[in-house]
Order: sequence, then C-alpha cells, then structure tokens
Amino acid sequence: MNELSARGRWIRVAATLVFGALLLAGTVAGADDDFPFGPFRMYATGPDPNGDAKDTRVEGVDTSGRTVQLTEGNSGIRRAEIEGQEGAYVSTPSRLAEVAAAYQEHSPGAAPLREVRIVVRWHGIEHARPTGTYRDQVIAAWTRP
Repeated sequence: MNELSARGRWIRVAATLVFGALLLAGTVAGADDDFPFGPFRMYATGPDPNGDAKDTRVEGVDTSGRTVQLTEGNSGIRRAEIEGQEGAYVSTPSRLAEVAAAYQEHSPGAAPLREVRIVVRWHGIEHARPTGTYRDQVIAAWTRP
C-alpha cells in the first residue's frame, strides 16, 4: 500500500475545510437554490396541522359540455409542469390555450375543448387529520373565443 504524500494530505485537508466552510455558510445563510451547500427546506418543515391541503388539477370542458380531466396521458403535460408554472398561468390565462392544443394533439378523436381551467381543491385538515370537507377554487381559466 502506498502512503499519501504530505502534499496529498494538505490538499485533502484544504478541500475538507473549504467544503466544510461552504456547508456551514449555506446552513446559516443559504436557501434551497444553494443545495447541496444550503438547506433543502422542502423536507425540513412540516405543514400546518390545521391548514388546508392543496390538490391542483387541470380540467377542460369540451364542445359537448362534458368535463374532462387533463392528464399526462391525454395531453402530454404533467401536473408538475402546470404546478411549476402556476403563477404564469394565473397572470396570463391565455397560456391555457396551449394545453387545449396539446390535448387535441394527444387525443385526436376527442371533441375539442372550449374551456380549460386550473382548479385547486382545498381539503380541510384539523389536528393533522382530513375532515372530509373540501372547497374548489378556479385560479385560472381560458375560454375559446
């Protein structure tokens, strides 16, 4: 077995000190974007035990008046993509026309959509347990002109 040279030991100690300092600085003053040197708060905090739980969905209304849940299977768009850009859809609901077009492309035999909306279902929670109640809130809607 070969022994580590003095220079090699010095490089390892220096690298350990640099990475340790970055980790400490990120922990004290960092944000999620600084990961892996900052805290990843997404898993470090818990939800309010009496706060409502958010469940987002995208739905459309076709030309026959039928409500269709839009999924990755029938539109090619994942729910996470919609949730990740939720603010953009709320500020510019006309962007939902692209979701209608994606639905038509992935579901060629289906009736065209005349409306697309993002709906948040707020499930009631008390003492960290579901109450069985909910309320729906439409946060963005687009209607075909």
